Amino acid sequence: MGKAKTARKAGSAASSPYDRPSKSASAQKNNIFKFNTNVGQHILKNPGVADAIVQKADLKPTDVVLEVGPGSGNITVRILQQARKVIACELDPRMAAEVTKRVQGTPMQKKLEVLLGDAIKTEFPPFDVCISNTPYQISSPLVFKLLSMPNPPRTSILMFQREFALRLTARPGDALYCRLSVNVQFYATVSHVMKVGRSNFKPPPQVESSVVRICPKTGADKPKVSFDEFDGMLRICFNRKNKIMRAAWLGSKEVLSMIERNYRVYCAMNNIPIDDSVVDDENGVDEDEDMEVDGQDAKGNGDEWGGFDMDVEEGDDDTPAFFKELKAANESMPKTPSKRKKTRLAQLIRSKIEKVLEETELVDKRARQCDENDFLRLLFALNSEGIHFG
Repeated sequence: MGKAKTARKAGSAASSPYDRPSKSASAQKNNIFKFNTNVGQHILKNPGVADAIVQKADLKPTDVVLEVGPGSGNITVRILQQARKVIACELDPRMAAEVTKRVQGTPMQKKLEVLLGDAIKTEFPPFDVCISNTPYQISSPLVFKLLSMPNPPRTSILMFQREFALRLTARPGDALYCRLSVNVQFYATVSHVMKVGRSNFKPPPQVESSVVRICPKTGADKPKVSFDEFDGMLRICFNRKNKIMRAAWLGSKEVLSMIERNYRVYCAMNNIPIDDSVVDDENGVDEDEDMEVDGQDAKGNGDEWGGFDMDVEEGDDDTPAFFKELKAANESMPKTPSKRKKTRLAQLIRSKIEKVLEETELVDKRARQCDENDFLRLLFALNSEGIHFG
């Protein structure tokens, strides 16, 4: 008696060599990796873009190249063909194994060194050039780590999110000009190399990308300024980049308290006496305290009403009537007195800052309009008054 015929389940293995394989089996065959986009795994698949990135680095046969995030090695193999050695720093062990396997059994195997770990926490050995399809999450830390090295790389060719790249290259007055722009351009020369569309990656990211070249300043061009000092001052200036300098420096309790603490340390290190006595006023409190009322400082300065950055230039008459009424109402509101006693030291700090802003002619200027020379003059004047940062 013959066997009864049973229906074959969908997706089961083919019973004959002439049967076509199922679609799911084909999909499983092509799905080698499940990319983790949470750590920026977007593999560059366009060979033309990879060739252009390596070409823009102007590699020498004696160069040691650091590559951050090599992925599957599409850029790595091109670097190995032109450089003496490649140090690949990879977070994902699967990708580290893939790039190692890609050059295994070839002459390039001896030229590749793989560092497994977080690029920001890993101590890099000496290298000459950095090339990276940078994970977007570590863009800013990686840039500052490269610039703060005792011997920074000769050049860095880095791919970033388009907006981040535009911030790096922004100039005073641009909408994207910020603390990052000033810091990077102060210590390095930054230029935009090319745009890279999202279709050049697998899986494609949600944003466009750009490649930039960063060349640290060396020799006489290298600034002899402490990064902690310079960046500490910029943090205050760009806390609200559309505020005038007076509102940024004197319109916040936190800023004045921080400066006072730093000044105490400076006086202690230089044996300078401090007068902590309380000023005898009518109310016994600081009548000109740095209270902010709906985004304005105590004297009504500033350009932010109700928490909104109005960013209105002088002479503009197209301000909505609602904001004009809100500003008039804020100016007529009585100031809330502070409960903190006004000491002579706090009074001295305010007078020092006002003096510096007047002398540098930056009192009514906005941070987004200042260039690095303005910030250098401001830092020198503050240091001369014993006000330090970092």
